[in-house]
Amino acid sequence: METYDALLASIAPAAGAGRTIFDPATGEAVGEAPVHDLGYLEDAVAAAVAAQPAWAALGHDARSAALLKAADAVERSAEELAQLLSREQGKPLNGPNARFEVGACVAWLRATASLPLEPETIVDDGETRAELHYRPIGVVGAIGPWNWPMMIAVWQLAPALRMGNTVVVKPSGNTPLSVLALVKVINEELPEGILSVVSCGREVGAQLTNHPAIGKIMFTGSTAGGRAIIKSSADTVKRLTLELGGNDAGIVLPDADPKAIAQDIFWGAFLNTGQTCAALKRLYVHDDIYDAVCEELVAVAKQMPMGNGLDENNVLGPLQNKAQYDVVANLVEAAKASGARVLLGGNPDTSQPGYFYPTTLVADIDNDNPLVAEEQFGPALPIIRYNTIDEAVEKANGLDVGLGASVWSPDLAAAREVAARIQAGTVWINRHGAVDPRIPFGGAKQSGYGVEFGVEGLKALGVPQVING
Repeated sequence: METYDALLASIAPAAGAGRTIFDPATGEAVGEAPVHDLGYLEDAVAAAVAAQPAWAALGHDARSAALLKAADAVERSAEELAQLLSREQGKPLNGPNARFEVGACVAWLRATASLPLEPETIVDDGETRAELHYRPIGVVGAIGPWNWPMMIAVWQLAPALRMGNTVVVKPSGNTPLSVLALVKVINEELPEGILSVVSCGREVGAQLTNHPAIGKIMFTGSTAGGRAIIKSSADTVKRLTLELGGNDAGIVLPDADPKAIAQDIFWGAFLNTGQTCAALKRLYVHDDIYDAVCEELVAVAKQMPMGNGLDENNVLGPLQNKAQYDVVANLVEAAKASGARVLLGGNPDTSQPGYFYPTTLVADIDNDNPLVAEEQFGPALPIIRYNTIDEAVEKANGLDVGLGASVWSPDLAAAREVAARIQAGTVWINRHGAVDPRIPFGGAKQSGYGVEFGVEGLKALGVPQVING
């Protein structure tokens, strides 16, 4: 285990060879990130190609053992990693934030190492025997976002490594330090060349998606980014797993208890200050309990302190970057101009440093308002009134995305009936955004394709092969 300063120094580039990363809460410098060039990317891919056959030959048990040791290494450095993550990304140490994220990295490494994956007997009738196996793809390119940089990197690299692939990680340019440090710690327990990270600009990163030696790309990010990757990967017919934009709907049925569900709805929407692909981003509430739900959400939201992530009292932080701050601010201003009613927030203090946008709840808003129809990806929740279940389902399904959704009701049978009508990869009942390493997760419509997590996620990092005979 290294101290925070030693960990940061271990990933720093040579003097004058990097770029400064700033804390979104204070504007202060966090550290220097390397800017890798195309030659560095080529060397990383070549090392991954060379190391992959021996890594695959170790077999599942040995690779799983290595992932368990990697989890132990991350756990030993958990506080240092969380401190760096909080400074670079902005999320507070406490609450479901920085320490939570590092803990999730540990949990996902261990869970992925422990998933069973046996050959499947497809036919065995005395005349024909056919078994389905999954073989490594080769080299996987893993491209991650800035909102959960460490956790999503592990979501990508853990199953890829478990399946016998080697991995080249490309972190977001907004949060490279977190991923560089995480990979450095994980590599304490892995053979050389198995896992590398390329901290680069967009032009070099684009070469990852069309590199002939890379067999699969895993990408978490915007739908626009996913479309670009689909195009650039086409010539080499790469396999793809794409987890793209969300704008998740939640539907509160008329028999729900507003007070009982308010806190879970709040965290479904405001987890990571709303900067989560599968956050609840538009809430549909039946007219019978609309005002009560609004009141209870305001009461909960007022209790959640926002500020510098290194302050142990805070549970909400800044937006990670100025561009995202502007998106949220502009959408809320458009909602206010349309006559929507701001229940809380909507009044940022621009005299203070940091990209802080206050927790904002907006009621009496039209379904076609930009704050509803466009993914805000920040701490602003529109609450839309509905009168019939058919109306709520139609509105929930009215967009071209479908990552997640939720239904809220004490009547589980009724909630499941509504859930089955929603066009989304996952529909939660009485919670929102809860992911589990054992349960497949992926999007519908333009929220991407392919699944992560669980045995199905492992299979997505392999090539199916049938042994017939």
